[in-house]
Amino acid sequence: MDPEFWDDKQRAETILKNIKRHKHWLKGYQSVKSKVEDLQVLYEFQQEGEATEEEVNEQYNAALQALDDLEFHSTLDRPEDELDCILEINAGAGGTESCDWADMLYRMYQMWGEKSGFKVSVINGVPGDIAGIKSVELEIKGDYAYGLLKGETGVHRLVRISPYNAQGKRMTSFASVFVHPMIDDTIQIDVNPADLEWDTFRASGAGGQHVNKTESAVRVRHLPSGVVVECQKERSQHMNREHALKMLKSRLYELELEKQRAEKDMVESQKQKNEWGSQIRSYVLDDRRVKDHRTGHQTGNTDAVLNGDLDGFIKAWLMHQGRN
Repeated sequence: MDPEFWDDKQRAETILKNIKRHKHWLKGYQSVKSKVEDLQVLYEFQQEGEATEEEVNEQYNAALQALDDLEFHSTLDRPEDELDCILEINAGAGGTESCDWADMLYRMYQMWGEKSGFKVSVINGVPGDIAGIKSVELEIKGDYAYGLLKGETGVHRLVRISPYNAQGKRMTSFASVFVHPMIDDTIQIDVNPADLEWDTFRASGAGGQHVNKTESAVRVRHLPSGVVVECQKERSQHMNREHALKMLKSRLYELELEKQRAEKDMVESQKQKNEWGSQIRSYVLDDRRVKDHRTGHQTGNTDAVLNGDLDGFIKAWLMHQGRN
């Protein structure tokens, strides 16, 4: 009600985001409280013969699920967890096989994001020489996008009968995934313009006649850290520069988070080599098995996982981290 509330737009937006976050947790608490109270009332009715045991069991399971969900979401308690994120996928050694696997992962995360109500867009990508992709960067926008996906960082291993091998041999491919938060105005990162080196180039990939006609894509290098960011998401060079600068700040923020985690001995090798022994998850298609090596969580429904059904793995990792 303060008439001067919107005079400082950045402060106002920060306050509104805090209010939204508090409402989110209060809503979750009230939902669990209501279900537990309904269970208590229904149990009393059942004791008096006015409700069945099946009805009580059904309400009990609903209350238990609500409590479990709230406990799961309580693991997302870091300031960066509620932010949008950038998800990078890079094919490992192995040529076409690994490029195809990177493309499968890209599709998997895109489908997970869309099913979960997030907005997913491609920021930058490099196609494979024959099939698939060498690398891609996705922007995933929505509440707690980073918090939910941060556990996907690491090497993902695929084992399958290769469609690219004439002898039909069983092949192993690797691709790395890295997730970092897309910072907003609530987090301040200062970057000296003198520390930046800019390049422009023509966009590649899908894009119709616009591609290769104008140098709208941009590349920026942060000289002190060596971090390089590319963006060809927009048709306008000016908009790509703005987006690239925001991505750079996000990368620098993630580097700082890594340093803090290292100081507390909580880093589990954020960027690992794309090779044997370093994978966080294996997707074995001919045995119909996907297993996360950190939590032990696994499923036999490989098709569902590759179609974006990742919630079981995401939840298992976050609960595992919460217990540790």
